[in-house]
Amino acid sequence: MSRHDSENGNDGVPEQNDVTDTNEDNFTHQNAESEPSQIVATQTEVGPEDSTKQESDCAQEMRDVVGVSFTSGEEVRMNQAQLRQEDVNSHGSETVEKLPADAVGNSTATVKVMLMPEGYMMTKAFTIGLTTQDLKSHFAQELRVPSEVLQISFEGESVEDNQTLVDLGVQPHGTVQLEMRSSDPENHPIRPIKPQQECIMPDVITVRVPTGADAFQDVVVEIERATRGKAFLGGYRHRITKMEYHHAAVQTMPKKRPDRCIEMFSRDTQTVITKSQAQQCSSNTSTQTAGIGCYISNMKDKLITPGTYITAEQHHSRRLNAVITLQRYVRAWQAKRFMAQLKQDKEQHQAWIESEERRKREEKDQQIRDEYNRRMNPENKEDFALLYNALEKWRREEVEQIKSSLSGEEQKKALYALLEQEARLIASIGRHHNEAGERNQKKATENLLNKCAAPKSWRTSNGKTVEMDTQYTIRAKELRDLYTSINPPYSSQEERLDLLLSLKHTVKEHDCTLTREIVELIDREADLMRRDVKERNLRGLRERISTLFLQYIKTPIFNPEVSKHLRVSQDPSQLRQKMYFCRACRKSRPSTDFALNVNTRVVGRCRVCTETDNQARQREDFSQYKTILKRLRKTEEQLNPDAKIIHLLQEQDLKYLVDLIWEAQSALSAWDDLHDLVMVRWDRFCQWSPWNCILLTQDEAALHFKTENIEQAYGLMFVRSIKHKHTLAQRYFSQIPAMAQYLHDVDSQPAAAHGDLLLTKPITELTEQ
Repeated sequence: MSRHDSENGNDGVPEQNDVTDTNEDNFTHQNAESEPSQIVATQTEVGPEDSTKQESDCAQEMRDVVGVSFTSGEEVRMNQAQLRQEDVNSHGSETVEKLPADAVGNSTATVKVMLMPEGYMMTKAFTIGLTTQDLKSHFAQELRVPSEVLQISFEGESVEDNQTLVDLGVQPHGTVQLEMRSSDPENHPIRPIKPQQECIMPDVITVRVPTGADAFQDVVVEIERATRGKAFLGGYRHRITKMEYHHAAVQTMPKKRPDRCIEMFSRDTQTVITKSQAQQCSSNTSTQTAGIGCYISNMKDKLITPGTYITAEQHHSRRLNAVITLQRYVRAWQAKRFMAQLKQDKEQHQAWIESEERRKREEKDQQIRDEYNRRMNPENKEDFALLYNALEKWRREEVEQIKSSLSGEEQKKALYALLEQEARLIASIGRHHNEAGERNQKKATENLLNKCAAPKSWRTSNGKTVEMDTQYTIRAKELRDLYTSINPPYSSQEERLDLLLSLKHTVKEHDCTLTREIVELIDREADLMRRDVKERNLRGLRERISTLFLQYIKTPIFNPEVSKHLRVSQDPSQLRQKMYFCRACRKSRPSTDFALNVNTRVVGRCRVCTETDNQARQREDFSQYKTILKRLRKTEEQLNPDAKIIHLLQEQDLKYLVDLIWEAQSALSAWDDLHDLVMVRWDRFCQWSPWNCILLTQDEAALHFKTENIEQAYGLMFVRSIKHKHTLAQRYFSQIPAMAQYLHDVDSQPAAAHGDLLLTKPITELTEQ
């Protein structure tokens, strides 16, 4: 039998004339097991035609190898049908006798299951005593679907789960065909198993055995599927052809040994319990001395003389001295190490002090440079307020000096000269104010146009930014580009005429008084340019066109995108509701142009009139108080995002709190530079309020914030002075209606340990009923 035949599980015996005694080479038996050579039990068929072809090919191969005649499953069925027909012809009718249950035994039958609706066929040999539920469990495991969804039918009728193959009329060694489908084909469809490529033996074959000279008998042989691989039994190799022949094993299952309920094999061993114990053995020594007939050399002998006897007290005293010496050296090493660490800490502290001083000097110099730059190049209202404040300080100093050094007519002349000099300085500041206003106006206009022309942008889920231009943004971008081109610097005359023509076509899309006026001015400028009028004479006309076109751009009817960026609402009804009358300038202004102080009862002057009066009379600078308020709000928002009191205070209120209550200096060091002062909490565990605050420098505030118990950290008189200032602040700020709800009832609070002091406790917001 060749290697190919053995590996495919086909047992065969080589012919005698293939191998001779002289050309054989005996194999050595090996203990290794060969590949399984028995026939696989389950056969998945792709279709009826392929199944028949496969069985026929495999049967033909077995006929060629084994030398016996057998047929496939179809031939068996045909033979059975032929025998049944002959029996019917002989008896006149076909009778099917149902076998009793005790006569079934281990008889098997071939069961063909057709998977619906694909029509795939599966063949398997089962014991005829199995129930339909057992068949479902078997095929559910192979098809990987739940057994509950499988439905088996026989001859078009559904089969119950408790019916056996005998109940369906299946005879021993017979064949039955069933149909199987899924009750839930959407969730649990039946997918056929992929067909195996190699040749698979059928479950039943028919062997024709000769019984006489011309007589044959057909014997139905059922093939059992082995559950174990066949052992390699050795074989022979042909010396000339190099063909290998293996010894074949029969397909008879090995006899199972009966279970005796006795453990025949065990890995336990019997080990002697030992114990290891050490003991001291006697050591025998010997000496040898010189004698008659025995010479021993004394070249290596040493003379030992006894030394001074040391008592126990001397021995312990020597060890004590050694320990003291060791301690002395160790302590000296620790002292040197400690001094080196102190020196290093001192150097680091000195370097930190120098760096802090350097930083403070640099911050001071930068502050002076910034203030000088603000005075030389003022840009906003705070810069001009600083200029007027410096002018007022200079005027007061000059007046005091004149009054202290001069008198009579000389004093009047000096005061008159001082007044003229002050007027010139005010006029210079006014020119700077107008120039800065024009620059700021241009910047504001550019920012407005850029915001209107900016595309819509948003961030997607993957972090990328997406931009999109709408019809309104495209319109705003066109108007912005046109407005930028008509403003100076001007181009040549031809380009200017082209720009005016484009502007004329743009505004003529809407017919109104504004557009007609712009078109009239454009025609007027074009006519004057054709007459070679100088550009300086056209400057006013061009500015007027630019101003009217900017008004055209700011109109939401012509530019819809600008309505989202205008501060003043275009709805007249809303303007009437939020407009107030200013008693100083006699104009109606929106509510945002009026500032409210602590003691404000009625709407007074607007912000413009207040700033003008401040520049003419008091000339106060609130920039430093604004900086302190900004630092306070930033710190409190980090500690308590829900803080509300800090947003109720204005610059004027903080100026009163700093100047009148805290006297514009640090409560600890009396440092009076407002640039270095900050307003922090007195009790860091309570919310900030005018009656829970203290004015300190930045370094002092950092140390104060680390204090756990302020009553123990500061002296009694200092704590009383702070509580007194808190009482004054509470009386003043209680006039604000919005802040009154955060105040505590002073009468309901217990008295302090050292006098009648106001205690600061956590603030609880009152719910409005």
